[in-house]
Amino acid sequence: MKLTRRAPPQHGETIVALIDVVFFLLIFFMLIGRMDATAPFDVVPPVAASGSDMPAGGATLSVAADGALALDGRAISRSDLDAELEARLTGDPALRLRVNAHRNAELRHVLPLVGAAEAMGIRDVVLVVTPAGSP
Repeated sequence: MKLTRRAPPQHGETIVALIDVVFFLLIFFMLIGRMDATAPFDVVPPVAASGSDMPAGGATLSVAADGALALDGRAISRSDLDAELEARLTGDPALRLRVNAHRNAELRHVLPLVGAAEAMGIRDVVLVVTPAGSP
C-alpha cells in the first residue's frame, strides 16, 4: 500500500507585507514632513530675550524683510489679507494669528498688521521669535 500526501492548498499572494511597507512609508513621511505652512520667501525671526513656547493652531502671517506678506504659505496683498482674515474670523471667532516677521523687517510693516488684527476682533496675536541661544 502506497500512501501519497495531498498537495498543500495553493494560497494567493498575500498583500499584508505590502500594507506594512505602505504604513512604514506613511509614518516616515509624516515624521520628516513639515506640518506648518512655509512662506514663499525667507523669514528669519528675531531672537527672544524672554517668553514661552508658541501655541499651535490658527493662521500664520509671514512678513518678509521688504514688507511682502504671505498667509499660511501663500503670497497675499495687504487688501486681500484683511478680507481673508475677516472671513476666517467669522468661521472661527477664537482665531489665533501668528505673525512671523523677518528680523530685518521694519516695524512700519509689522505694527499696522497687529493693530488691524486687533481692530478686527482677533484676540490672540502671537509674534514668532527664535529662542535665545539658538543659532
